[in-house]
Amino acid sequence: MAVAVENVNAAWNFITGALSPQNVPNQPASREQLCVAADILRNHGMGEVIQEYFLEILKQDIRQNVSTRFWKSYNTSTTDVNTLYNSIDELYQYLSSYFPCFERLDLICQHLGAQEERLVQPESVRQTAQRVFKAVIFFCPPKCFHEAVHKAYSQAVKIYNHRNQQNGEDKEEEEESLKCQGCNELLESCQCDSIMGKFQTFNKQLDELGLLEYISGGSVTSITNEDFKLYIEHTCKGNFETSYVAFLENWLDVTVLGWLTLIYGGKDISSLKARLQHYLYDTYGRARIEQLFNIIVDFPESRPALDDLKVCLQKTDLRGHLVKELKTAFENRLLHPGVNTTDILTAYISSIRALRVLDPTGVLLELVCEPVRKYLRSRDDTVRCIVASLTEEGSNELSEELFKGNTLVLDETCQSDEEDEDWENWMPDPVDADPAKTSKSRRTSDIISMLVNIYGSKELFVNEYRTLLADRILSQFSYDTEREIRYLELLKLRFGESQLHYCEVMLKDVADSKRINSHIAEQKEREEAQGVEREDAEEIPVNSMVLSAQFWPSFREEKIELPEIMQTSLKTYTKSFEALKGNRTLQWKPHLGLMDIEIELKNSKTLNMKVTPVQAAIFMQFQEKEKWTVDELSAVLKMPSAALRRKITFWQTKGLLKEEVTDTFVLVEEHKARHNDIMVVDEDEAESAMASSHDQREEEMQVYWSYIVGMLTNLESLPLERIHTMLKMFAMQGPTTSECCVQELKTFLDRKVKEQKLLYSGGVYRLPKGGS
Repeated sequence: MAVAVENVNAAWNFITGALSPQNVPNQPASREQLCVAADILRNHGMGEVIQEYFLEILKQDIRQNVSTRFWKSYNTSTTDVNTLYNSIDELYQYLSSYFPCFERLDLICQHLGAQEERLVQPESVRQTAQRVFKAVIFFCPPKCFHEAVHKAYSQAVKIYNHRNQQNGEDKEEEEESLKCQGCNELLESCQCDSIMGKFQTFNKQLDELGLLEYISGGSVTSITNEDFKLYIEHTCKGNFETSYVAFLENWLDVTVLGWLTLIYGGKDISSLKARLQHYLYDTYGRARIEQLFNIIVDFPESRPALDDLKVCLQKTDLRGHLVKELKTAFENRLLHPGVNTTDILTAYISSIRALRVLDPTGVLLELVCEPVRKYLRSRDDTVRCIVASLTEEGSNELSEELFKGNTLVLDETCQSDEEDEDWENWMPDPVDADPAKTSKSRRTSDIISMLVNIYGSKELFVNEYRTLLADRILSQFSYDTEREIRYLELLKLRFGESQLHYCEVMLKDVADSKRINSHIAEQKEREEAQGVEREDAEEIPVNSMVLSAQFWPSFREEKIELPEIMQTSLKTYTKSFEALKGNRTLQWKPHLGLMDIEIELKNSKTLNMKVTPVQAAIFMQFQEKEKWTVDELSAVLKMPSAALRRKITFWQTKGLLKEEVTDTFVLVEEHKARHNDIMVVDEDEAESAMASSHDQREEEMQVYWSYIVGMLTNLESLPLERIHTMLKMFAMQGPTTSECCVQELKTFLDRKVKEQKLLYSGGVYRLPKGGS
């Protein structure tokens, strides 16, 4: 028994001595000796105690002799890099003395594990000891330590990047600055090599102690991420005409991964590379999303930037971020009263085209542009701007779309009867797609269809085009309709022939007017050649635009009684027309049209001008006397004083009338214009020949009123919904009227109630006693 105890004590002393860093150099131990001693201890049930004993001694040693001494350097909150290097070097020198002990204990554990499977260790002794280092020494390091580590790695990566730039570029810029861009020292005293030498030693020591990832991981990650952001911003910001994905991927492989390889040595960094690639796409994608509004405005020149962003969206989860940011950009930069409707439409059209590149399914477009569509619906001039752009002479996006001749797609829920030819490559819509809308409609709707779908009604656009066409014809007073016919035929392909029948009649009226004027002029020439005396030899030559009233939109009304000579000329033309057309006559709109007049001033000065009949009628009164008051002219011309005052302003701006005293005007014959000057009405002074959209709508509502009176006369009382349904059946079918929503009808009926033309009680409307 005594011999056994002596053997156990000897074996224990031998192993503990072999595992003590102080005794390791003086007591070399062979593998056989360690195994024999370990077998003795195992046979007496002490095999499991060896590693536990060693780790406990290690913990006590670190607590008593290492930890406190190590942190003394940081009590003053220093962030000096050299202090960091020195403290880690001292720590390394002390802890590295345990490395031979780790190897011997590993050998013992492996031997025991081979004898008894339950003692097989899941990790090496060094790995276990490294966890002890972290837990005991670096349990709660001060902030200044982290700052010093961050500073050391920032300094090293700056020098590394500088060296890479030196290898790829010339040194002229650095030589001009006289300072090294890596260490910020003068070129003649550059410290880059010295700093990198110290850094690599420091980095290697942390790696051998198993502390590299634990201590420097956060700093390496944050520095790398910051490098990503700065490099992407410096390289790519503001340039949308170049693709950078391949360039950034190469930069990641060469520069970033080269730096990380330097830090982590020969370790496998494939998983780290995958994370960095994801972060690269995420950072670059966010940078492009931040600039997406400008990218859309610059489309199609910015197509490369959109292609890059599309790649980033496929590799990251940035769709939600894109939708949120672009909506915010639209609201801040586009959807407010300070932006013209035309500019909003231009941006909306660019958005349609650009977002189709990012997402051919149309889901992103649907999500992002809904606020734009809603805002455009609230603007009164949206439809007019769209129609004007469609038929505008010259090159613009909408007119180019019109020339493509696609069929208008209105109902988004309908499916085409034709099978999808590319069914083999079918892909489901993204998860954020609206299930109530079909994939087919999102992918096939063109720009014009999407603009029309803002309102969901073709009639609204057709009526606006009809008004615009009428205004264009009557403002130009030209019989050349070739351009208008071309656009009309293109619009027929979109909206259908039945919708544009009234516009066809309008253009036919123009052609007929040209023939009528030619015929009347020829008849006049024949009469003059035959010596037939005319009733008024001084009549003004007249060319008319004879329009079919029921096919044209409402005209702007203006009260005036023309001078006798002008009325006589119109009557003479009417007689000639009646003689030509038999039982048809003319109803003149004397305030519309243009007159060529010649004004002779003193000193034989002559002005040739194109003015409206109203402006001509006002100025003709000054032939009778040189001074008129507004009230006198108003009485002669039977024209409201306010409208007359506005018209006189035109002659004031031309310098031919002067306001001598308030509301009293005199003729100015000392005009400074040259002989035979030609003056025309300024574009901003010209008024539309058509009634305003508000006036036209009021006229349509009055048409509905006659139907409503008839309904209530026959049925006595009706609720709002029943009135609206019956109007849709009987009064909203013609091309001259557009649909009236329930809310608009209610507003109209409530106004009639206030005017005491209707009664409302119990949820129904009825006529007051005595009718309307």
